[in-house]
Amino acid sequence: MASTSSPPELFWFLPTSGDTRYLGASDFGRQPTPEYLRSIATTSENLGYDGLLIPTGSSCLDPWVVASSLVAVTQRIKLLVALRTSLGMPVPSARQAATLDQALAGRLLLNVVPGGDATELEADGVFLAHDERYAYADEFLSIWRRLLAGETVDHEGKYFKVKQGKNFFESVQKPYPPLYFGGSSDAAHDLAAKHVDAYLTWGEPPQAVARKFADIRARAAAAGRQLRLGVRLHVIVRETNEEAWADADRLISKLTDEDIAKAQQNYARMDSVGQARMAALHGGNRQKLEVAPNLWAGVGLVRGGAGTALVGDAATVAERLREYMEIGADTFVLSGYPHLEESIRFAELVFPLLGKKSVTTARSQTGGAFDVRGVQQFKESAS
Repeated sequence: MASTSSPPELFWFLPTSGDTRYLGASDFGRQPTPEYLRSIATTSENLGYDGLLIPTGSSCLDPWVVASSLVAVTQRIKLLVALRTSLGMPVPSARQAATLDQALAGRLLLNVVPGGDATELEADGVFLAHDERYAYADEFLSIWRRLLAGETVDHEGKYFKVKQGKNFFESVQKPYPPLYFGGSSDAAHDLAAKHVDAYLTWGEPPQAVARKFADIRARAAAAGRQLRLGVRLHVIVRETNEEAWADADRLISKLTDEDIAKAQQNYARMDSVGQARMAALHGGNRQKLEVAPNLWAGVGLVRGGAGTALVGDAATVAERLREYMEIGADTFVLSGYPHLEESIRFAELVFPLLGKKSVTTARSQTGGAFDVRGVQQFKESAS
């Protein structure tokens, strides 16, 4: 169980499919230009975030190319890059990981993504059923881990055949860059217990997360392993609870009932257990969005993946995060709309309450870590 006396690791999110001020309204969208993504990355680093999640999906820019573009403009922040096992081969993937870890001087983390939307995968040429995707990932990671540990690999399995496979370029981190992973099915939990270093869950109510964590711990213990644990959440934090809830309402104020129904129909056809659990929290009903104290499911009305946000003033949000820490979470991967502004709000208001160095202190010690004028310029260009 994580200690609530030590600060958690706090990651931010890079919106590589675009950013917005209002869900469901493209009029207020921001394109994921290289300049905008660099601004979020460098601002997150200067604020003191520990890491940055770079997602994957057909609507996202390629995560490996994006991560490579950030090598020269970041020095400290870790990059959590999506490793989509269903779309790759383990030997070239091991080489790719070692190369990027060298370029980042040991700052690479990998987020294993076996599946997602089956229709999207079919468009990419992958025709594997839900549990097959996890079996594929299991075999993939078994080979991948051996390669990065320095082994010469001969393997003949259901999905891969490798003869004298070898990775000639060592990663900085040994035996390999840490593997993160999130999934809610039995197959996902088995994969986590066997292969990964950190398990992340989307932001369900704490009681549900506690049950997930207990199951992951038990399966990992049976395999002779221990995993770190974390939660993926959106945040809407303001100086008062009233302001925060008003901005939550504003975020979905331009959604129509048709928007919500269409999105929910799309999620219903998916075979993702995690996505089904997110959708079940609200059932598409915008009148039932506070699914636990300060845990708001409004994002999930029209956005797949992580669909909940912690909403409130700084003290309230910090207390809710501590509730997750008390059941074992030591890492939070956070996001908020728009991502540039929300990264600053959260750091300024909540960091000191979680034992992280305050932004004001960090800024004075670094001689002016970030320039708020850049935020204003992006606000004006998005208006």
